[in-house]
Amino acid sequence: MNRTARPAFGTLFFFAIAFALSLYFTFAAVQGDFGLFRRAEIVGESQELREQLAQVRAEVARMENMTHRMSDDYLDLDLLDEQARSVLGMVRSDEMVIH
Repeated sequence: MNRTARPAFGTLFFFAIAFALSLYFTFAAVQGDFGLFRRAEIVGESQELREQLAQVRAEVARMENMTHRMSDDYLDLDLLDEQARSVLGMVRSDEMVIH
């Protein structure tokens, strides 16, 4: 009763499938749509958008300030003069225009 040792193909097949699945999930965790590389891209985009938001907020604050200064409650005559000159393209008689 000599029994020769045959490799168990079922066990080998199971470990091959498990190894393939682990490779797939590792690859997906690193380079997938929600992987580590995509997360780094999202963090970078988030920082850029925060900077852009800060710029937009500063611009809005500047415009709100100018709007307030042109309102009926608080009229800044210098700003009014500047805006009238800019829109109408006019100068005072005692000024010189240099091109």
